[in-house]
Amino acid sequence: MLVGRKYRLMLTPEQAEMAEGFGNICRAVWNTGLEQRRGYRRRGAWIGYVQQAREMAEAKAEHSWLKAAPSHILQQALRDLDQACRTHGTFRVRWKAKQRWQPSFRFPDPRHLSVERLGRKRARVRLPKLGWVAFRWSRPLGGSVKSATVTRDGKHWYVSFLVEDGTREPAVSLERGRVGVDRGVVTLAATSDGQFLDRGFITPGEAERYRRLQQQLARTRKGSKRRKACQGKMRAIMRRVRDRRQDFHARSACQIVDGNALVVLEDLNTAGMTATARGTATEPGTRVRQKAGLNRAILDKGWHSFELAVRNRARRTGAVVRTVNPAHTSTTCPACGHVHPDNRKSQAKFVCTVCGHTGHADTVGAKNTLARGHVGHRAWRPRRQPVREAPTSVNPQGISALAIEAGISSASAAGGSPSPSYET
Repeated sequence: MLVGRKYRLMLTPEQAEMAEGFGNICRAVWNTGLEQRRGYRRRGAWIGYVQQAREMAEAKAEHSWLKAAPSHILQQALRDLDQACRTHGTFRVRWKAKQRWQPSFRFPDPRHLSVERLGRKRARVRLPKLGWVAFRWSRPLGGSVKSATVTRDGKHWYVSFLVEDGTREPAVSLERGRVGVDRGVVTLAATSDGQFLDRGFITPGEAERYRRLQQQLARTRKGSKRRKACQGKMRAIMRRVRDRRQDFHARSACQIVDGNALVVLEDLNTAGMTATARGTATEPGTRVRQKAGLNRAILDKGWHSFELAVRNRARRTGAVVRTVNPAHTSTTCPACGHVHPDNRKSQAKFVCTVCGHTGHADTVGAKNTLARGHVGHRAWRPRRQPVREAPTSVNPQGISALAIEAGISSASAAGGSPSPSYET
C-alpha cells in the first residue's frame, strides 16, 4: 500500500536559495505549458506531454536558466499539467501565480534518492543537485521510497516521501455496519447513528489578529517588504488553522470509518456551492454579503478535505465509501418517505407534516443518505478487491429496519440469499 511520510527539512541558506529557484522554474514551465495548450485548443488542435517534453528539451539549448533545475522535476511538472488538463479541462486549470503559489517540485525516480538516519531525531536525504539535506526524523519511513516532493509552507521547507509499506489493502468486509454522513455548516458531520462531529479551528484572538493584519495589508504597497512581512504573519495564522482542521478531519474519519463496512456521503459540488453571487455589472446579484458569509462558513469546515480523510482511512480498514445524490435528504421523512420543505422547521428541527416523525434535521439527512447508499450494496462488488461477506442480520446498526423505514423491501435490503465470497 502506498502511504505518505512528511518531514521538515533543515536546508542551508544555499540549498534554500537553490530550492526556491527550482520551484520558480517549475512554475514557469507549468504556466508556459498551460498557455501553449490553450493556444492549441483555441485552434482546434491538441498537444500532449510527449511533444511538450521534447520541445522543453530543445528549449534548454536557447534558455540556460532551464538547465539549473534537474530535468526530471521539469518533466514531472509537465506530467502533472497533462493530468490536470485531462481531468479538469485545459481552460479550467489555474495559473500558478507568484504571489499565491508556494514553491513545490517532485523527484519521481527513487534511484536518485537516498535516505540515511543519523540519530534519534535526525536523518538526511540525498536529492539531485541539492545534495545531502538534513531533516527531522519524526517517524519511521516504514517502507521503500518511491518518490519525494519538496514544498515550502511559509518559512519552512518540507519533504514528503511516497512509500510502499509492503502491506496489502484489506478485504472489503460486509460483516460490519453501515453509516451515513451529513455534512453541514453549523455541524461539520452528523452521522445516521446520532453522532455530531464539530469544532472551531480558529480562536477569537487569532480571528481578531487576522482581521487587523488584513487592514494593515490594505495599507501596504505591492512588492514592499512590509507587505511581505504582513503576508507572512497571516500565513502563519492560517497554517495553524489548517493544521487543526486536518487533524480534526483525520480523527473524525477514524471515528466514522472504523467498525463500518460502508460509509455513504452526499455528493456535494463544493465549488458550485461556494461560487460568488455578485453577478455582473448589467445583472448584479442579490444578497451578495449573505452568500459570501455562507461561502466562508462552507470553506471553513473543509468538506472536501473531510471526504479525502474518510477515503484515506477507508483504504486501511477495507471499508467502501459511496456518494449519493443529496437532493431532498434533509426534507424527506425517514419513517413514511414524505418529501416537503415544511418538514424541516428550522436548521435543527425536523417534524414530518404527515406522520409527525420528529428528529434532528442533520441526523434525518444522514439516515436518508444511508438509505440511498446501501440500496443494492449486497449485489455491488468493488473492483480489484477481495470481498468477505456475511449475512446482513449481524449488522449492529439495524440497516434492515432502516431500509424498511425508507420503503425498501426486506428482500432487496438483505440482497437475497448470501452468495459465496469471490474476488473481482
